[in-house]
Amino acid sequence: MPDPLLTVIIVSWNVRDLLMACLRSLQADLARADLSADIWVVDNGSTDGTPEAVARDFPAVRLIARRDNPGFAAANNQALRAALETAPPRYFWLLNPDTEILPGATAALIAAMEAHPRVGVAGAGLLYPDGSLQHSAFRFPGLVQLAFDLFPMPARLYETRLNGRYPRRLYEGKAPFFVDHPLGAAMMVRTEAVEQVGLLDEEYRIYCEEIDWCWRMRRAGWRALCVPAARVVHHAGRSTGQVPIPSFINLWTSRARLYTRHHRPATRRLARMLVRAGMRRRMRGATPAWQEAIRQVLQVW
Repeated sequence: MPDPLLTVIIVSWNVRDLLMACLRSLQADLARADLSADIWVVDNGSTDGTPEAVARDFPAVRLIARRDNPGFAAANNQALRAALETAPPRYFWLLNPDTEILPGATAALIAAMEAHPRVGVAGAGLLYPDGSLQHSAFRFPGLVQLAFDLFPMPARLYETRLNGRYPRRLYEGKAPFFVDHPLGAAMMVRTEAVEQVGLLDEEYRIYCEEIDWCWRMRRAGWRALCVPAARVVHHAGRSTGQVPIPSFINLWTSRARLYTRHHRPATRRLARMLVRAGMRRRMRGATPAWQEAIRQVLQVW
């Protein structure tokens, strides 16, 4: 038997209704394109009835119902390992549970991967629920992008190359374009690239794991694409928004690891100075809970 073409992995935490909508849209798009795929859902200890709903409404889905929450990277890796050990596909599609697949998205991503054999990862063209553009891909972060996240900047600069953005006109076309890394919300990965560079780094509990992965792929000779014709609605931040303070700490902890791993010592020193200055600025006027979160971030940096 030939290897399967596609395995989809969705990691979920307490967003049952969004996950149900995601699975319905995914199955509809697969059927529309006459594609088959193994679908895995890894539930990270949800308390909203997610595992029961998946088992009831989507019995063909391979469900891993964890009692704990080991983080996004570790949960994805659990399904990646299981699939690689049983029937490795040609491609993995990592989807957030707060996404909805619009018609033709799956086929468009696969077609782009097939047309570019040295592309290791391709991201979808993301939209907000109101249909407006969500930036779907970025340049690898450096000092300037860090400054944009920490200090007020002129409004006209936020959507420019300085802040790691690609021009809107590229998203408005249908042609794929090369990027440093796509957003991890709807990211298709070539299994050959995964086998070469390894799985996601589980030290990133959440945030930055896809940037690290793409950086490792780039160094191994793989490229990344954004495929604007593969349209996916992304209800951004619905899981992490439930726990804003832990999410803030996780974000800046992951960024510290990313900069340590991928930048030279001089850049790391400057990044540390920027973060410490920016966090002290945020400390002023913050509530006691947020002040404690900022202290935790400062300890990491």
